[in-house]
Amino acid sequence: MTLFERLKADAAAEWRSYVDHAFVRALGDGSLPEAAFRSYLVQDYLFLIQFARAYGLAVYKGGRLSDMRAAAATLHAILDVEMDLHVRVCARWGLTADDLEAAEEGGACVAYTRFVLDAGLQGDLLDLLTALSPCVVGYAEIGAALTRAGVADDNPYRAWIEEYAGPAYQEIAESARATLDRLGEERLTPTRYVELAKLFGAASRLEAAFWQAALNAAAD
Repeated sequence: MTLFERLKADAAAEWRSYVDHAFVRALGDGSLPEAAFRSYLVQDYLFLIQFARAYGLAVYKGGRLSDMRAAAATLHAILDVEMDLHVRVCARWGLTADDLEAAEEGGACVAYTRFVLDAGLQGDLLDLLTALSPCVVGYAEIGAALTRAGVADDNPYRAWIEEYAGPAYQEIAESARATLDRLGEERLTPTRYVELAKLFGAASRLEAAFWQAALNAAAD
């Protein structure tokens, strides 16, 4: 197995709690409360800011120019493409740019993003990409799985699902997997794998907590 496949298999319960969370299932059948989705959108915007910082750190941690360029390209895509797209998506759900700027990070957002940044600061590029991979690859898996299950034309979350199921994002996720797997081939040892598995499992649990926070916010 590749490194990613091995990490995912060894954290099967954590991974399942993330990609098959009640939030995800409700996205797929269209039953997710709009308040939960709006809460998620706000926190995801704030998450993207920290996500960009993580890829800035990946540039610094890159051991070769190709890794630095790949991280820089992702950083550019987040800051100059994805965040603008996110603002436009939020506008369709009644959230203005001012609403997003005035929002405060929730506990789940802080916990996950600072965990990722700390993993990168303490470790190397392999540690950082391991902590990031549940997010990058997981969203692609979720989008593809929901699409295979069938998404109704009137599902209000159809556009979100199609975005992550689409070829552009699937390519991003596959590239992230390939980079992680290559670094694993170069740097992995039995002792190192134990530490990476801990990072991957914890990141998957924090992703599930991010979904749950949105559901909890809607219930308040």
